[in-house]
Amino acid sequence: MTKTFTEELRAAAGDQWDRVINHRFTTELARGDIDRNVLKKYLIQDHRFLDAFVVLLASAIAKARDLDDRIPGCQFLGLITGKENTYFERCFVELGCGKEERAKIPDEDVTKGFANLMREVSYKGTLGEILSVLVVAEWSYQSWGEKVLPITNRDDFLTYEWVDLHSGDYF
Repeated sequence: MTKTFTEELRAAAGDQWDRVINHRFTTELARGDIDRNVLKKYLIQDHRFLDAFVVLLASAIAKARDLDDRIPGCQFLGLITGKENTYFERCFVELGCGKEERAKIPDEDVTKGFANLMREVSYKGTLGEILSVLVVAEWSYQSWGEKVLPITNRDDFLTYEWVDLHSGDYF
């Protein structure tokens, strides 16, 4: 059986990929026993990716061949700027983390680096390069979400909505 290109990339990443998706953070998040300060810090940094990710996805849509190729990206863009962004906003309210507090927290190096990569590829990259960044970013989120889906605590929206946003057939 022939492997897809992405399956070959996944296999080549080996243990490094396994370390990324088998992190205690996602297990604790799904179970609902994650330290709320750790979750707040993560959500602040993750939300900062959103603007650069929207630019990246919009660039992929603009560079797609035709409308049929653009529509799935447009639908995903609607989800990211709607349901996912709203999730972040409700989490910040629940965690008592206003805009002023978030503004005082500096970007982590990984946040800066990945946001810069997304913007640079958006502005200068080919459709193939843009799709490569999109696949790596979203595949890791999906792998986290799918892995913890069976143990997800359904009593806390901070927990289950994050998992639901990053798993399932449409994702």
